Amino acid sequence: MRRRLIQSTLAVVLVVIAVFGVSLVIVETRTISNSAQERVESEALRLASIADSRLLTTERVDTEVLRAQVEQVAQQRYAVIRIPGEQAIEVGSRPGGDVLRGEATGEGGETVVVEEPRSAVTREVGRTLLIIGAVALLAVVAAVLLAVRQASRLASPLTDLAETAERLGSGDPRPRHKRYAVPELDRVADVLDASAERIGRMLTAERRLAADASHQLRTPLTALSMRLEEITLTEDLDTVKEEAAIALAQVERLTDVVQRLLTNSRDPRTGSAVTFDLDEVIQQQADEWRPAYRQAGRVIVSSGKRHLEAVGTPGAVAQVLAALIENSLMHGGGTVALRTRVTGNQAVIEVTDEGPGVPADLGARIFERTISGRNSTGIGLAVARDLAEADGGRLEMLQTKPPVFGLFLSRTPPSKGPEEPTVR
Repeated sequence: MRRRLIQSTLAVVLVVIAVFGVSLVIVETRTISNSAQERVESEALRLASIADSRLLTTERVDTEVLRAQVEQVAQQRYAVIRIPGEQAIEVGSRPGGDVLRGEATGEGGETVVVEEPRSAVTREVGRTLLIIGAVALLAVVAAVLLAVRQASRLASPLTDLAETAERLGSGDPRPRHKRYAVPELDRVADVLDASAERIGRMLTAERRLAADASHQLRTPLTALSMRLEEITLTEDLDTVKEEAAIALAQVERLTDVVQRLLTNSRDPRTGSAVTFDLDEVIQQQADEWRPAYRQAGRVIVSSGKRHLEAVGTPGAVAQVLAALIENSLMHGGGTVALRTRVTGNQAVIEVTDEGPGVPADLGARIFERTISGRNSTGIGLAVARDLAEADGGRLEMLQTKPPVFGLFLSRTPPSKGPEEPTVR
């Protein structure tokens, strides 16, 4: 591209020089020739007027007088004056070859002839052509320098843009935010940077979906495998049917988890909130996690205000509780308690245990991704917070030692149930 720009610019300059240079040479050559001819004729008229003035005053016209009056004639030109009845008077040396000739006739009948070698005109024309050629050469050099600069200014940005596009194609979506002071190229750079940002967001969303899916599906799959193991270990038909029914319910919840993850990956604020009974979700999660806690020698209990109705997505609330319960199982200790209470127009589900709590340096960052007090992914609590906020709720850490997490949900006015906390 650089070569083409330089060649095209140079071609335009050469065409302009050829058109205007040739015209200028022709005009200047004619002007110099005409000017030289006019000078010779003017010189002849001047010598004729000098001769006339001498003859009218009855003075003699001789060579000495002419040399004294017109000194340059003897140096540059040849002049001859012919007066009737007298010998011709010559001034200067007669040139040979091609000459410019000027004639004039005076009032006394005298004739004056002035000649000048055409070589003087040729030399002047040559000097003019040399000046024009030098100017044309300077124009060509300036055009080449300008073309090189302009080609570099255009070619380098295009090379950068091509590299940016190649990086995008190879999976590197980092925008460069580099501009080139050329509106068209800057527009292309804007589009590429915007595309890079969109691709970056898409890749981040895909990675986040993969991480969330692996984390959120792990617990339901583990619970499902435990149910299937119990089915294989028992010969009681009633137990098999019961465990199979529970396994089918867990498969449905697993499907809901997958659907929820896909929905949140497209729009984290998209929710399908309904009014539901918190007791059912809490009881389902307690029953699902009780075998795992039993194997760990621990207990999970629920207490608090009963028959609370909240506004949200039951599947999302179940996932949030599952993340909190799993967090207590992995990092906490002792009994895990799920308590329900009311504050204002919100229903609160608190999850606490008897473990050492959250370190002080992690308290303010516990819901950030990749933040974990032990060798875990650090994704669970972040996903739980996103799920809670998707339905208009919020998840907070109310206390660090012992740890208390609170899930706040909008609720409908209570219609039944005792006000005193009870243990279930």
